Amino acid sequence: MSEQGSFVEELTDKSDDYSRWYTEVILKAELADYAPVRGCMVIRPYGYALWENMQRLLDARFKATGHVNAYFPLLIPESFLAKEAEHVAGFAPEVAWVTQGGSEPLEERLAIRPTSEAIIGQMYSKWIHSWRDLPVLINQWCNVLRWEKVTRLFLRTTEFLWQEGHTVHRTEEEAQQETMTILQVYRSFVEEDLAIPVVYGQKTEAEKFKGAERTYSIEAMMGDGKALQAGTSHMLGQHFARVFDITFQDMDGERKYAWQTSWGVSTRLIGAIIMVHGDDSGLIMPPKVAPIQVIVVPIWRKEQEKEQVAEFVEKVKARIGTAVRLQVDWDDEHTPGWKFNEWELRGVPIRMEIGPRDVKNGQVVLVRRDTRAKETVPFDDVESRVQELLDQIQHDMLERARDFMRQRTRRVDSFEEFKSVLEREKGFLLAHWCGDPDCEARVKEETGATIRCIPLEGDEEEGSCIWCGKPTRGRRVVFGRAY
Repeated sequence: MSEQGSFVEELTDKSDDYSRWYTEVILKAELADYAPVRGCMVIRPYGYALWENMQRLLDARFKATGHVNAYFPLLIPESFLAKEAEHVAGFAPEVAWVTQGGSEPLEERLAIRPTSEAIIGQMYSKWIHSWRDLPVLINQWCNVLRWEKVTRLFLRTTEFLWQEGHTVHRTEEEAQQETMTILQVYRSFVEEDLAIPVVYGQKTEAEKFKGAERTYSIEAMMGDGKALQAGTSHMLGQHFARVFDITFQDMDGERKYAWQTSWGVSTRLIGAIIMVHGDDSGLIMPPKVAPIQVIVVPIWRKEQEKEQVAEFVEKVKARIGTAVRLQVDWDDEHTPGWKFNEWELRGVPIRMEIGPRDVKNGQVVLVRRDTRAKETVPFDDVESRVQELLDQIQHDMLERARDFMRQRTRRVDSFEEFKSVLEREKGFLLAHWCGDPDCEARVKEETGATIRCIPLEGDEEEGSCIWCGKPTRGRRVVFGRAY
């Protein structure tokens, strides 16, 4: 085998160096590469096809709940961004500024959007006049830029792709309902389409979005036990409406401030897919978003065999039709074994092997990427069996991830137990918290663990604060070290 044929075996084992394994998988599976600009990445075609599939499925969920897409400028005047003090303070270290256009200095600095509340709020103040103009349910797919000090491909980059929804409502109740609706849209998308289980709940005051009244999030557990904030939904209240004068004449004739929400997920979800599902051989793609769902590897030795296999492959393609995303690897420079390794690295859910014996017997061999289980399927059953397998793989991937999260979630009742469990095995810790921000800060300072969320579901119980010991009654909060 050639030198390039051994690159899959050269992947670092997850258990040896998880961070290095993660980066190697991205680069060798050609999801992305480092850009010449510090902290930026190039999303390669295979990675972008994955993002397109994710975008298509999530966009359909938004539209099913009445949302529409629009686009707002990349550049935001400094005066707009500075109107909301808490908001700008939260983003100030991450903002990049444009100070010159061509050869002329600008009269006012322009921020490259770190998020779009300011520019969108300015436009909404022009568009909204009456209660009849509400609700406004707008989403945009775009890029944002945040001048991050420490970056990691997909998880935290200076520039990244995302969607950001910005809605306006007549009442507080409607805005709160929207906030929770989107939280559930995110939860169902990540669990059902990406096969990643999540815990969902409210962020603490210290962890909420700057400028919001309340922030809710979905939290996922990665393969190393660390948490990843996979999506956020913010109840903005009337803060931005007051700053940008977003008012409307209500049914009673009074002029009132509107109620707003904002919410978003980003390409960091690609990082989540890699870390939750990948193994020592590379990626394992959830079938619903996999760029290629079935890779056909023809096998032959003689030219006559190749012709027979090719004819049979065409019959298989015609039988399956457009029901699945299928690709045939006709590369004759590498052995079938090399191809098996390469497509395992890329995480294609099903490998279909077709050789002269399979042609003779009117069958194909199917191999699952997630379990490597192999089976022989008659030609007449290939369409139905492939679809069954894709559905089964999707289901099994979610269940395996759920089992992992359950195994790495511990209930702890003392700070000593908290520290012991956290050092022994990363994961989620369910503990009581009195609600005092100082206790939250001290736990973070001592252990590096933060409150990921206050769950919205679960039994309430009596307990003692993990830090100060003060009696509490309520749900245990979720602690964890996070990306």
